[in-house]
Amino acid sequence: MAKYLEIPFPTVENPFDGHIHMHRWQYKENNETFIHGLEEYRRVCGLKYIALASLPSGNPIPAPRDVSNNIMCAFYKLLNENTFAYGGFIYPSYPANEAEMENMSLVTQLDELMEIGFDGIKMLEGKPNLYVRVGKKLDSSFFDGVLAKMEKQGTYILMHAIDPEEFWSNPTEENIKKGWCYGDKSKYPTSGELYNQIDNILAKHPNLNLCLAHFFFCSEKPEKLVKMLDTYKNLAIDITPGGEMYIGFDKNPEYFKDFFTKYQDRIIFGTDMDYSPRIEGGIWLCDRQYRYFATDETLDSFDDHKIKGIKMDNEVVQKIFSDNLIKKLGDKPKEINKEALKRYIEKYKHLIEDKELAKYIDQLAKEYL
Repeated sequence: MAKYLEIPFPTVENPFDGHIHMHRWQYKENNETFIHGLEEYRRVCGLKYIALASLPSGNPIPAPRDVSNNIMCAFYKLLNENTFAYGGFIYPSYPANEAEMENMSLVTQLDELMEIGFDGIKMLEGKPNLYVRVGKKLDSSFFDGVLAKMEKQGTYILMHAIDPEEFWSNPTEENIKKGWCYGDKSKYPTSGELYNQIDNILAKHPNLNLCLAHFFFCSEKPEKLVKMLDTYKNLAIDITPGGEMYIGFDKNPEYFKDFFTKYQDRIIFGTDMDYSPRIEGGIWLCDRQYRYFATDETLDSFDDHKIKGIKMDNEVVQKIFSDNLIKKLGDKPKEINKEALKRYIEKYKHLIEDKELAKYIDQLAKEYL
């Protein structure tokens, strides 16, 4: 068997990677910029569509995270066909201070991002290290207004909330280096507190067009997701690794085959791939996830584990790897409103930390806007 399938998604029409990031605007090793940086990955994997999830806030690892990420994603969407993008909220300081956000409230930012032509919103505020930086509970009044507006408008939200349990109980050295170590109860919420906050959000806003990323870290407790999916009909989950997720699936394959059959219209594919000249990781993720759902092969998988595919029907695989997200977003990305993007750049460029990048964005605006 070849290392990868020669055609990465042989049974899928219009494959759609719905969870990609763009952390860097340039690789110093070869001076390659982000402008078309994912197109080779798209071509090799045969992807019809990709969706960029902007990360404009969070710990500055592996690169500065600020408003420039929204701007980069907007330019990429403008210059590359069949690219969707989700904008993210920015904070002028941490912890978030409403008094400093008078002309950039979350509702104002939502309106600006939608006017620019973003196709949805990415929320990372439930990842514990960003959660403590922002300093606001997810179910607090701080987020109520923007969640209510997104619910009313049907705005697609890709939300990262919580993290693997091991980040609390047994973080690796690599986790600790990345700041993914949450055992200090005086600083971090427990995973149970975060799960409760998401429950509270959905109770207040039951029609949110919400997708919980990374299977909501529930592969060891899928009964929680069953209850949520049965209660909230707009709720979806994505199968973007976390490797622990697939190890959890493999512990109970018959259960999860039934689960994915029952909720086949609510499951969305993504890789967490980020812009890089080195695309091997993204190819591997596409191949591994497709084979898990579409074949019964025994696969080299995450963390040196072996997993066995559950071989879903082709119709289910088609929904997971393409149709479900197309139904959410449409088969054509929203067009970028150049004037709105120009206004956004002028309003927020003072918040860009990398002054070289700020100059480059000005050049891009002159050339393309």
